[in-house]
Order: sequence, then C-alpha cells, then structure tokens
Amino acid sequence: MNYRYTKHQVPRAAFPDAQSRDEIYLFKNVATLRATYQVRLLTFLASETGRKLVIDVPKHFKPHASLARLMKECPKALRIEKGLK
Repeated sequence: MNYRYTKHQVPRAAFPDAQSRDEIYLFKNVATLRATYQVRLLTFLASETGRKLVIDVPKHFKPHASLARLMKECPKALRIEKGLK
C-alpha cells in the first residue's frame, strides 16, 4: 500500500461510519460507487486487522468496474449489503 501525503506531507486518512469487533461499516446512499481512496484504505484496514468492510448501499445500487475489481481482489475483506432505501 502506498501512503499518500497532502501538500504539507501529512498522511491522508479515512474513517468508517461505524465499527464493531469484527466489521467496519461504511454507509453510502449512491447509485454507483467507485473504488475511491476511502474505500481502498478502509479495505486495507479491514484486511490488516482481520475484519471485514461492509458497505451499506441502496437496493438499486450497481458497483462501478473499479469497485467490482476491488471486490474480486479482496473477497474476504469487502462486502456490499443492499439495505438502504
């Protein structure tokens, strides 16, 4: 994982919406989601800590090709749940 820095060499970070002992949650109310830096960093955090990133999305959600690729690369660390209205 390459760590990215801002203009003043401060490491970038991403924070989940919620956490439990074995899962990290991210809530997104979007029709399409890309594998953004936030999603990739939280997936890395989940895999390093032995947890799973759960992205909760609306029922009509369709993943972008970049997110589908990330889901294939990290099936044990990333899960999409369609539960939001």
